[in-house]
Amino acid sequence: MRRRDFLPALAACAAAAQTPSAVERKGRLKQCVTRGVFARNMSFEDTCREAARLGCKGYDLIGPADWPTLKKYGLKPTMYPSGPGGTIPDALNRKENHDALEKKMHAAIDEAQANGVPNIITFSGNRKGMADAEGADNCVAFLNRVKAHAEERSITICMEYLNSKVNHKDYMFDHIAWGVDVMKRVNSPRIKILYDIYHAQIMDGDIVRNIRDNFQWIGHFHTGGNPGRHEIDETQELNYRFIAQAIADLGYTGYVAHEYSPAQGRDAIASLNQAMQIFDV
Repeated sequence: MRRRDFLPALAACAAAAQTPSAVERKGRLKQCVTRGVFARNMSFEDTCREAARLGCKGYDLIGPADWPTLKKYGLKPTMYPSGPGGTIPDALNRKENHDALEKKMHAAIDEAQANGVPNIITFSGNRKGMADAEGADNCVAFLNRVKAHAEERSITICMEYLNSKVNHKDYMFDHIAWGVDVMKRVNSPRIKILYDIYHAQIMDGDIVRNIRDNFQWIGHFHTGGNPGRHEIDETQELNYRFIAQAIADLGYTGYVAHEYSPAQGRDAIASLNQAMQIFDV
């Protein structure tokens, strides 16, 4: 080989050696990410590249403007962000929101279907003095107005279960029983719970039993360590390997999105790789 050919080839080999290789996963559970698991100074495109390399299938809560970047790296936009389903404090439990949100939800369902987005997030809203029973009635009424369209387009609307003790004071859907009651009354294969394991641990605990008992009403999962919502490893109180195994053994075919913030001093990519190993059951 001539010297002028050898040097570029050598440089290419050196660059390849420095580029981390793609990680193979068993794939029994489809894992995805949220923006917060990455370092704050990392570009969105770089987060997509790393997520894909580590074996992620999708990316939650990313809006339409960034879907082309996701698709460039083979990632699915797995959860349409808030907007059509209201905001955490102001959403479905107030009748005065229904007309405006219904228009947004119908548009989001069509956009999601056209772009391969399987889920749309929604919320109960805060109590603001409202009784839980009245709020449940109002949520059921709204979801009944949009469920036929969601069923027709094969899009799942996921109402998030959040804690009202630490992060979201006064949020109405803060216990699994309340959400299951709403799901049972709507009774649609396209209206489900977004079961956030971090929030569930704070409010109800008994994570695996509650997942098993209410599995038919759950459409999506989020992870996070407790306390602190950091890595899902031995630095916190939940046994996520056991939880992952239990979810997989139920035959779950949806997505599990990692939604934690790396603890100070931790390497974000190493932490995400570790989280994905834990769920690679």
